[in-house]
Amino acid sequence: LVENLASMSTRERIKAIQKMPETMKKKREIRNSLSEHFHQLWLWHKTLKIIGGEFGTSVLSYFIFLKWLLSFNIFSFLINFSFITVPQFIAAEPNNLSFTGLELLTGAGYFQQTVLYYGFYTNATISKTENGASYNMQLAYIFTVGIYFVICLLILLFSMAKSFCRNFINPQTYSGNASKLLCTWDFNVTNEKAVKLKQKNLSTQVKVQNPGDAKRCSNMTNGHPTIVPSRELTQQLSVQLLVLFLCRNIILKISIIGILCYYWLDIVAESKSQCWETLIGQDIYRLILVDFIFCLLGSFFGEFLRRIIGTTVCVSLGVPEFDIARNVLDLIYAQTLTWIGILFSPLLPGIQMISFFIVFYTKKVSLMKNCQPPRQVWRAAQMTTFFMFLLFFPSLIGVLSVIAVTVWRLKPSEECGPFRGLSSMFAAVSEWIKILENYTGSKWVVWIYNNLITSELFFFILSIIFLIITYLYWQIIEGRKTMVKLLRNQIVNVSSSFSFILFKIQDVHQKAETVGFAVPGRKVTWRGSRNHDEKTHHLKESSMPPYSYVSLCLYIT
Repeated sequence: LVENLASMSTRERIKAIQKMPETMKKKREIRNSLSEHFHQLWLWHKTLKIIGGEFGTSVLSYFIFLKWLLSFNIFSFLINFSFITVPQFIAAEPNNLSFTGLELLTGAGYFQQTVLYYGFYTNATISKTENGASYNMQLAYIFTVGIYFVICLLILLFSMAKSFCRNFINPQTYSGNASKLLCTWDFNVTNEKAVKLKQKNLSTQVKVQNPGDAKRCSNMTNGHPTIVPSRELTQQLSVQLLVLFLCRNIILKISIIGILCYYWLDIVAESKSQCWETLIGQDIYRLILVDFIFCLLGSFFGEFLRRIIGTTVCVSLGVPEFDIARNVLDLIYAQTLTWIGILFSPLLPGIQMISFFIVFYTKKVSLMKNCQPPRQVWRAAQMTTFFMFLLFFPSLIGVLSVIAVTVWRLKPSEECGPFRGLSSMFAAVSEWIKILENYTGSKWVVWIYNNLITSELFFFILSIIFLIITYLYWQIIEGRKTMVKLLRNQIVNVSSSFSFILFKIQDVHQKAETVGFAVPGRKVTWRGSRNHDEKTHHLKESSMPPYSYVSLCLYIT
């Protein structure tokens, strides 16, 4: 641009500079248009915008959480299908069982001899040609599942830490609905539909967060004022009740899963069944299917029939609210079952993926037709962080404990699965390390295995470092809370000083209007003239100028 301007004449330069704002405006419009079209390619982008505009961010957080869990299952299905199922197709034997359709409900029968379950996979090294590259199914199975859980753990930790830092360590507190209406508008939004959705979203947030403001304005009942709690106190109580409800229900659901895991690992695994891993996979398949069916029935009986009854039979009940806490706990329960079942049924995430797709559209239609936004006010961003924490602990931590016991402690079946004939599933890794010891180029893998993976000291030091980092972050949070309190007190003191000054000015203003602008014969002295000469002016009552702030200051002097 500089070179082009240098080669132009003065008149051409002026015209080019005058056209620059229009050119920049066109470029900005093109960039915004491309950005909007790109965002529309995201899954359910328009649907989520509509839900956020109609029901607010609290209800929107449930659907975002559902979409987030769906991404976990899509990723798991893709890597399991690519690294476990596809190689098995090469060495697969024909299935002699007949398909009756009942297998869709029981998960047994025909499905037992398919790639859906652990027992169908081979323990042989797959090779397409005699001298070609080989594929170790044992290592592929355990490394694929293990790496997937490591990636899930890292993603969950990073997302939880990022959300926690944004909403608790560096909270952007606003001063109320005035700042929402005046300071939160996104001026990059240019599409007409997007503007209307944004307006609906802000309107819904204000309505949901202030349900009782009208009731607080001088309500009188039987001659006595009605005491309505403040919005801050109502928010604190609703959040505390919601957290207690979530903790109680998550403990109940995890206790049920814990009892099932004890039954599977201590009774089924020790029963010397023909293929106990496949039996556990079938049980988890049935549990996921039953949970999916009850989720659909809950939307029909709990929301559709409840709306019919509340609008026709018993009008006092009204339209049902969308229960965010219960629906989120159902998602966590379903995802926990899927994580446990990955080891026994590698394609189970694909089934859960289909289930979450159907649940999303079912909940969306039921929300639009049957529900209203919840009356309980809570911060959607902070509760999303709490949902992530519940997904991390006790859900993912409990699943990792179950997987660790299965891989390290239990003996695999003798007649099925890729680990048949071994003392444990992890023994396949130990045998592979012994083979690598004979190759000089793989000494670093042997060193990592002997000094890091199988070393208790390494995990002890890692735990100490994690606790130290956690303690440091906790101290940072406490220090910033103290700083926020001090700054708020300082703001209060400054605002009270300004209020006092404004009150005094208003008081003088009222007195001046009451007694008149000036007393006849009063002399007003003007100071600070250019020649520093004092000039005296007599004000006449008949020609008194209109009242103003400047004349008030002159009157005071």
